[in-house]
Amino acid sequence: MIYVYAFLAGGAVTVAVTFFEFLGARTLSGFFAIMPVSTWVSYLFIGQIEEPGFVARHALFVILGTVVAWFPYMFTIYFLAPRIGTNKAILVGLIVFGVLSLIFLKFYRL
Repeated sequence: MIYVYAFLAGGAVTVAVTFFEFLGARTLSGFFAIMPVSTWVSYLFIGQIEEPGFVARHALFVILGTVVAWFPYMFTIYFLAPRIGTNKAILVGLIVFGVLSLIFLKFYRL
């Protein structure tokens, strides 16, 4: 049942981003787009089965992984979308994210 709640929370935020963007409510859309849903929901559930120190260590892991892989992913989309189109920019961004994530995971141990 815990996975159903996580799925619903993530889906609700994804729908909110799209809905508010469609309405032209860019501030609300942006707020939901940058909302840390995956960590928020995950940490609520992980916190039920692990000690708080584990959640803290995982948070550091996410911070460092964001710098190493997520920032370059977003910058790739930012720079390439106007030049090659949205879908291709996302694809290249995902490849960049995947490669950098694998490199990060090879050197960082949780």
